[in-house]
This record gives sequence, structure tokens and C-alpha cells, in this order.
Amino acid sequence: MSVPQTLPTLEKLGSSLPPDLDIQLVTEKWFAEFAAGLQTIDVDRIVNLFIDGDIFWRDALALTWDLRTFRGAPAIKQFLADQLHIFTISSATLRKNLVTLETPFPDIAWIQGFFDFETAVGLATGIFRLVPLADGTWKAHTVYTDLEGLKGHPELRGPLRDHQPNHGKWAAKRAREVEFLDEEPTVLIVGGGQSGLAVAARLKMLGLSALVVEKHERIGDNWRKRYASLCLNSPVWFQHMPYISFPITWPVYIPAMKFGDWLESYAHSLELNVWTSSAVTKIAAGLKKRWSVIVKRQDGRERVFEVDHVVCALGVGNVPRMPEFSGMNEFQGQILHSSQYTQGTDYVGRKVVVIGACNSGHDICGDLAESGVDVTMYQRNPTYIMSWNKGIPKMLAPLYWEGGPPTEIADQIYASYPNPLMSLLQQRTVKEITELDKDLLDGLRARGFKLLENSAGFLQLAWSRAGGYYLNFGASDRIIDGTIKLKSDSLISHFTSTGLAFEDGSKMDADAVILATGFSDARMAYRVLLGDELGSKVSRMGGLDEEGEHIGLWREVGLPGLWCMTGALLITRTYSKHVALQIKAQEEGLFGTRYR
Repeated sequence: MSVPQTLPTLEKLGSSLPPDLDIQLVTEKWFAEFAAGLQTIDVDRIVNLFIDGDIFWRDALALTWDLRTFRGAPAIKQFLADQLHIFTISSATLRKNLVTLETPFPDIAWIQGFFDFETAVGLATGIFRLVPLADGTWKAHTVYTDLEGLKGHPELRGPLRDHQPNHGKWAAKRAREVEFLDEEPTVLIVGGGQSGLAVAARLKMLGLSALVVEKHERIGDNWRKRYASLCLNSPVWFQHMPYISFPITWPVYIPAMKFGDWLESYAHSLELNVWTSSAVTKIAAGLKKRWSVIVKRQDGRERVFEVDHVVCALGVGNVPRMPEFSGMNEFQGQILHSSQYTQGTDYVGRKVVVIGACNSGHDICGDLAESGVDVTMYQRNPTYIMSWNKGIPKMLAPLYWEGGPPTEIADQIYASYPNPLMSLLQQRTVKEITELDKDLLDGLRARGFKLLENSAGFLQLAWSRAGGYYLNFGASDRIIDGTIKLKSDSLISHFTSTGLAFEDGSKMDADAVILATGFSDARMAYRVLLGDELGSKVSRMGGLDEEGEHIGLWREVGLPGLWCMTGALLITRTYSKHVALQIKAQEEGLFGTRYR
């Protein structure tokens, strides 16, 4: 039976906040019972500490060796009954300095607390949220448990860093390490963008050697070589890489080329082993280990590595999606994918049609308009629009904003919200943002722009669809004032020799058509590397499952030792840890069975 989707409002709970509330006393009393239930494996005692109704327990590896969300008392009870005796929880300790009263909305209040605990193999953290009941007691609405480390295998940083002086031997030692002249890597990582570098850094801190293979000439070229106007669309506090934060002097919104330079310096500073201008040409079953990987260097030399783990950091999809229309071969102008677009000045004096109305389509149209180009956006489907200056602070503050908590704490809090709960909360936030953006949205409607309504916001669209939205950094205003023309009232019928024809009988001349149509199924890129037989076994990646968890990401993707690492910066920072811990646990013989 499905669980009703509700939020624990004070009205629904029949409660209010007492004026003499002592959050420390409430938390310590609840946690003492909770810790006792965990350590004695008393499942009924634990479940009785939750409210009735719509409750959650999200686990990231700590108790399931997987990423799972359990919703409702029956599911939580079954999970605990199955798993607690396997993981043997001990040393559950409340972090008294991190107990806070949170009021995300006027009618919602909860006490948020952090705790640490140990299992048979791991060191873990947790977060709980307690809500008030009518009888004056407080019970849990959500619990989150997260694997932070493996017993006996701490990260090699801080006091565990190398303490030996190195006089004149460092350069030669690094040269041999990078070329793997003395040993084979334990892990081979395909792709040197933020995901590949983050997981390489995590693996290194766990004492595992990894080789990152990057096709571009320099690390960061995957950002430098995109269109020149590209800028990261989330604030700097949201975007840090693991271990090294951006300087406090950096702009809030980072230009793509600047970020590319940062990635290059990141790899150099952390001494990550990277081969640039190199390509993985084939991944096949290994003779001695799981995988045999052929890497081709720029000079044509090939080297075969045998490894147990291959991490594919290829993005959710890196094969351009190129829709086919009748008559494309007759069109006398230029047709290109948005990934091939560079800058608006290349199109001065030409008429350009951009097919697509999400982030890339808007960015490209805005860049073309700024260069004085006659540009028309063709919109096929509704798009969610949110202003950057009003919407982004509403979405991300105070966690990821000036004066917010340390990044590590913010990330744990963010991850502790199961996606179904996050969606319910975001629906409220979106209503507030929609009101703040009323003039902008009304202006777009007046121009015929199709708006995606009743959405849980861009974050949920990013998680579930990896698209469908635009954060307005100016292109929406140019649509409203007509600088960017808009066609949204008819489907494309076919290309003509001089442009596009639509089903309503209208036509549009164009010298160039840019397809801002996204990327194909991520499995296509895997199939290219693995071949048809092995490639057909790669599991689905992207979107959300029935629990609200991401399908196929940050796990093995249908084949043992073949991993998917992808995501925006916050996601990369969080889940690179989880991928590295899974690999380390397997290497050390500590990995159990994924809970199904």
C-alpha cells in the first residue's frame, strides 16, 4: 500500500512549539532510546520513535551497501529487521553541538540532530529530524545514515600525510608514478572532468592508485572548449571540489573557462595521475583481472592495463542527440549540435534558428543576440523558468550561501533529505519563487513562451530529467523584448533548402540551425567502449526509481567492477566518496551484499 505524500505540518500534527522548549533535553532523551534500540537490535523500539504516517529512512552504504530510501513504517521495519544484525551498530554518539531547531516554513518545525556510530566494518554518521506531537512528545520524521569511512582504512590526510622530507627526488618519483612504470593502477578512470578527478582524489586518499584517461589536450578543456559565454549556474558555495575549496575571492558564478583552469590546477595540486590527449579505445574482459583496457596515447602508442575497476566518468550522456527531420540533406545552410557551438560572433550577418529551449538553448540564443545576430528560438516543449537573482538564493540559502555551514556539514544535511521529501518541500519553495518571478513569467507568456507549471523546481528536474529548465541570466528578458525571436506555435514539418517549414504552413529562413537537443542515453557511450555483447549488459542510468533514488548512478552498472561516476559539482563532491568507499571495501574484502 502506498504511503500518502504529506509534510509534517504543525496543524497536521495538532501541535505547536512550546515557549520553554529545550531542544537539547528533547534530543538527548529521544536519542538515548534510539541508540539503545540500534545497539540491542530492538526494531519495534526504534520504529516506535517515529511518528505515524509518512516517514523516511535514507541510507547511503552504511547499512545497505547501496543507496536506498525506505518510506513508511512497514518498509523501515523490514529494512531494520533484515540489516541490523548484519552490521552490528555500536558507539552511537550524539553530536550535541549540532542540534538545531529548524523552521523551513512557518507551519513546519523540526529539531535536527547529528550522530556518529560504528558498524562491523565502517565509521558512519547520521542525521535525524524530530517533530512535535500533540501530547508534547517529539518523534522522528526522517533518519539518514551515511558511511563515512572504513575501519582500519582512514584517509591519508592531516596527521596521516607523508611526513618524510624529500630532497631532490620528487620530480623523478612523480614522473614514474604518472607513467605507472613500477606498478599497474588499481582503478582506471575514463574521463578527466570534475567527476573523474573527484573520484581519483577520493581513491588516492584511501591509498588506491588510479589513472585518469582524458581525451582532451588539457584537463579542463571539456569546459574551456564549450561555448565561450558558458558560466556555472549555481553559486560558488555549491560548487567546491573535494579537499580544496575555491578561494574566497572568487566570483559567485564562475565562468566555464575559469573553472576549467581550476580543474587543471586541482589535478596538479593533488598529484593525480592523468594522461591527457589519450583515449580508452576498448574495454574487454581481462585475463588476470576483471577488465582489460586499451589506452591509446597521442603519439599512437597503446598500452593495455588489467584492472579490477573501471570508473566511467562520461556524464549522464555524452553522445549528442541529433533529431532527424525530413529534408535536412537539402538544407543549404549549416546544421550543428549545441556541443559544437563556440561563440556568437561567428554568426554575425546570418540568420540562426536554435532548436531547444532549456539551458543550452537559452545560453546560445543569448550569446547570439548579444553579438547582434538575428536569432530565433524554436521551442518544442514547455520549460521551467526561474530567475537567478531571486530563485537561486531561495533554493540554496542558507546551506550554500555566504555565511553558511562548512561544506561537509551542508552536504550531509542536503543528502539527508530523501528525494520524495525534498520534492514536497521544493513544491512550496517553487510557489514562492513563482510569485517573485511573476512579471518575468507573465512577460514570457505574453510572447507565447510555453512554461512548465506546477513543477518541484529546477533541482528536481535536474535529478529526474537532467534538463527541462532554464535559470534566467538574461535570455528570458531578451525573449520578452523581442531581441530573441520565438517560434513555439507549431511543430516542424521539414527542412527546406533555405530554412524550416512548419505544420501550420509557416516557413522560416535560416543560414544555420543549432540543435540544443541534449544528449543520448548514457549507455551508448559505454557500448562504444565495451562492444555490443558487454555493452548490452550495462544497466539503465539516470532518472529516479520508485524510492526516489537515482537509477544506476554511483554504483556498478550491470557488470562487476564497472562503475558510473557523474553529476554536477555538489553531487560529484558527495558521491565520489561513496564510489571510492565501495571500491576500497571490495579491495579490502570488506564489501558485503547490496540490500535488495
